[in-house]
Amino acid sequence: MSGINRQLNHMMETEIHVPVGSPTIRKFQIFVDEHNVTEGAMKLIKELRPGWDPNLIRTKLFTDGTTNKLVGCYVEDCLDDVVLVRVYGNKTELIVDRDNELKSFQVLHANGCAPRLYCTFQNGICYEFMQGRALDTQDVRDPVLLRLIAREMARIHAIHAHNGCIPKPNLWIKMRKYFSLVATEFTDQASNIRIQQEVPSQEVLEQEMMWMKEHLSQLGSPVVLCHNDLLCKNIIHNAKEGMSEPDYNLYPSREMQLDWLHTYLQAYKLFTKKGEEVSQLELETLYVQVNKFALASHFFWGFWALIQAKYSTIDFDFLGYAVLRFNQYFKTKPDVMALEIPK
Repeated sequence: MSGINRQLNHMMETEIHVPVGSPTIRKFQIFVDEHNVTEGAMKLIKELRPGWDPNLIRTKLFTDGTTNKLVGCYVEDCLDDVVLVRVYGNKTELIVDRDNELKSFQVLHANGCAPRLYCTFQNGICYEFMQGRALDTQDVRDPVLLRLIAREMARIHAIHAHNGCIPKPNLWIKMRKYFSLVATEFTDQASNIRIQQEVPSQEVLEQEMMWMKEHLSQLGSPVVLCHNDLLCKNIIHNAKEGMSEPDYNLYPSREMQLDWLHTYLQAYKLFTKKGEEVSQLELETLYVQVNKFALASHFFWGFWALIQAKYSTIDFDFLGYAVLRFNQYFKTKPDVMALEIPK
């Protein structure tokens, strides 16, 4: 196989493909200053909602985000039609594939799992506001809500968005990219005492990353379409109504995880037309896979936070968050790696 064909096959296996018949996304050559989001948002609303009276338009700035800036626009006393304007954070194109992000948005909307995407602009997107309530850490532990979340995640994972190709994972590709950015972009930070004292060395990070790839790749975990940013605040409950420091004391017990995973597996089998019976072997296998891949999650978001610490203008202790995630990785690694896939 030629190099070009191999490259094309790799793209087909890792890129998202928009369903045929999806609406064309409007594009505006408008740049929104992330330090003055409201002014830029009003320019976009003029294009998207020309019938709105400018004197009656109100805005709400959402402050929970740690990657992008977000503002909601609506007409006074009318919350049935709220347009969200998301302005990409500084240099976030280094860590987010914006083209694939747009395709994922369209795929999820086509499958009833995401709001409508209205347009793109030079440094962001506009989309529909979903009425509902953003959940918190206690909500996601509620027995009723956790089962709803498990079913919706199964629905997303059952979507095949790779144009008939067998999808390949891009976790290790992205993590390697993040590591390369950290290794090169922080060469001028040698004088930063906090980085030297609190963040593991590049040699340790690279060694652990290679070790994870070698061991986790043997687990046989299926490759699925992934949300990849499933913070509590990104989960909206019911049709009507950021990020804080993680409290690992709230990490779900084995019993709670098995309950959640059973609901997820049952729903996933239904969505993929594989019945609905869940065996104990399937349940225990997924439990081990999930907990081992949680290690990769710590590293992935640790790298993300280090990159954000250098470039983001958002007021958040990204370096402290990176330290938290790397520390949790090394703390949980021995117990997690002692878990074995049942025979």
